[in-house]
Amino acid sequence: MSEASSAPVVYILHENPEWIPPLAAAFDAAGVEYREWSLGDGSIDLGAAPPEGVFWSRLSASSHTRGHSFAKDHARAVFRWLEAWGRRVVNGSPVIELEVSKAAQYAALQAAGFDVPRTVVVFGTQDLKTRARELPTPFITKHNQGGKGLGVRRFDSLAEFDAYVDGPDFEEPIDGITLLQEHITTAEPFITRAEFVGGRFVYAVKVDTSAGSFELCPADACAVPLQGFAPAACDVPALSGGVASTEDSVLADVAVPSLFTRRTDIDATHPLIVKLEAFLRAQGIEVAGVEFFETSDGRVVPYDINTNTNYNADVEAASDVSAAATVARFLGDELAARYALATA
Repeated sequence: MSEASSAPVVYILHENPEWIPPLAAAFDAAGVEYREWSLGDGSIDLGAAPPEGVFWSRLSASSHTRGHSFAKDHARAVFRWLEAWGRRVVNGSPVIELEVSKAAQYAALQAAGFDVPRTVVVFGTQDLKTRARELPTPFITKHNQGGKGLGVRRFDSLAEFDAYVDGPDFEEPIDGITLLQEHITTAEPFITRAEFVGGRFVYAVKVDTSAGSFELCPADACAVPLQGFAPAACDVPALSGGVASTEDSVLADVAVPSLFTRRTDIDATHPLIVKLEAFLRAQGIEVAGVEFFETSDGRVVPYDINTNTNYNADVEAASDVSAAATVARFLGDELAARYALATA
């Protein structure tokens, strides 16, 4: 971790410094003092009191792709220690288990009455080909501990899938769990990501999927070159002429439309948003981005809960409300309420 402060501050617990600058700018603008705490290294003394402050978890399910295979295990130990000493942890221990397991997310969403993708959870590889025969083709695979589109592939035939499982291109999940999932067709070529801070709706973002991208992280640091693309997890109707993706700018110095735009037809009164707020409260999730499909046959299907959500710079710049600023205010208010501090 960074050097501890003698005065109570907000601690940002994370393993990816590339995602911090926009958030740091929001904290600075709000006059909220913060420190960074690395989940990739360090040590703690269980018998010593943690520093005073509010602790915000930015644990990412994709941390293992950045050389931090044990970040989730480090987070489990750190958060239990903080919570045992009565510290305020935002997105604490129970939320870790949802961040690192899509199976846990789907089980919780389904139990709360949401329509979720039909999913078969396969441990190891022995049952993969057998259980795949329970799904109609096409179907998709994804990794249980995902993010960044890990393991997302579409299969149009069982022969194609069998060859993949038996071949050298099979992607072994970090936790050994592969999800087999129904293939979903969206009504229009986009998915929606609803952002929540303090458990309350901030705004919804339309993410253009017409180019077939599986990498839907909104942060600038998530941009990947075209060779990193793979078939999307859903089918979308083709747009006439297509829409260039922001990742195209990695290869050519030309202006292209952003994949991410504010969706103004969804607000806090939307039935799905009301239901999601109640779900997040029940799960103890305070900061999150929830992605969902609207399908060609009228379904509204949440399919991903991101508790380490990032915010797109284009959306933030064009919006009358900033999610990053909302986070800074929320955590600053939590710090002030707990320690009777004056905020800027």
